[in-house]
Amino acid sequence: MEQLSDRLARLPESETIAMAQRSRELREQGKDIINLSLGEPDFPSPPHVKEAAIKAIEDNFSHYTPVPGIPELRDAIAAKLKRDNNLEYSSSQIVVSTGGKQSLSNAIYALVNEGDEVIIPSPYWVSYPAMAQLAGGESVFVYAGIDQDFKMTPRQLEEAITPKTKVLLLNSPSNPTGSVYSLAELKALAAVLEQHPHVFIISDEIYEYINYEEPHHSLAEFPSIKDRVIIINGVSKGFAMTGWRIGYMAAPAWIAAACSRLQGQYTSGTSGVSQKAALAAIDGPMDYTNDMVEAFRRRRELVVKLANDIPGLKVNNPAGAFYLFPNVSAFFGKSFDGKTIENAGDLSFYLLEHAYVATVSGTAFGNENCIRFSYATSDELLVEAMRRIKEALAALK
Repeated sequence: MEQLSDRLARLPESETIAMAQRSRELREQGKDIINLSLGEPDFPSPPHVKEAAIKAIEDNFSHYTPVPGIPELRDAIAAKLKRDNNLEYSSSQIVVSTGGKQSLSNAIYALVNEGDEVIIPSPYWVSYPAMAQLAGGESVFVYAGIDQDFKMTPRQLEEAITPKTKVLLLNSPSNPTGSVYSLAELKALAAVLEQHPHVFIISDEIYEYINYEEPHHSLAEFPSIKDRVIIINGVSKGFAMTGWRIGYMAAPAWIAAACSRLQGQYTSGTSGVSQKAALAAIDGPMDYTNDMVEAFRRRRELVVKLANDIPGLKVNNPAGAFYLFPNVSAFFGKSFDGKTIENAGDLSFYLLEHAYVATVSGTAFGNENCIRFSYATSDELLVEAMRRIKEALAALK
């Protein structure tokens, strides 16, 4: 008899499974699918990172590692936070995990009790609500549309906080929108949070280095709230190391200790070889990352220009990450071949079936009026994808 736990039975299915399945089917039929749904850099990991991993293997660095990470990596992360962010953390405040997703989960599970409220600005990364739900929390969504650059205002934050609020989950630069909170905007949010000392902040900064307009800033920069901020970061995006599975948190010592204890029961320490590779990335030269970011900057300018040339798309200018999140509601109610586009999901499937371009519906991210394009692919494919999209959208009547 199949009898799953209530916890798992309540967990929603991924919004992207059907799209991925249909993309596979079309490829198997020989269709030339351009994939704009990828959530990872299309660059290989830097050569010095791969060399460090090879050396670790040759040195037989293949045994269990300390639960919160090898000391030299935790020291390097603390030094990085001082070097890049002017933030003081000791290595005892750092916990290295198997990817940023585990770091996020650790923080949420360590803080959220049954019935606690977790404020999640919308649009959001797909896993945030599920993580809050698995911890027994209640997600409180704060909607920010394209007219406000997909960023929550201080007034919206104030109105969302209640005595039951436990955590604010903020992501900047953002997936799926590419929006980035400026220092002034973070300062205004911090002023609200100062008035609510019962609220902790989980600051997801995994796209820190992919930032085009100004230096990266964090809510941990404000001394009045730093003792309630948990920074989540890792090497996956900024160093093109998604498959190495290394994330980390920087947190108040008592939270870091709790997360280390939790991780000790779930997974223990993460891969030693991957940690050596991450050490090389964090301690090493930034040339490779800088070149990658410049390529993303060029692609952003290209795809924004091409999207602005498509009648009906409403586009902002993302300041970070590698996503465009256009509003496509102008196409709702239009039809092609007897099929009417009712929502962003319908439009995503239409573009897959008729333009052979894979995107992600904004419904997966809490916004039913948008779809996500990833520009983590070549200039040539971006030009061709946007040409196909323009032609397919023009066919809707």
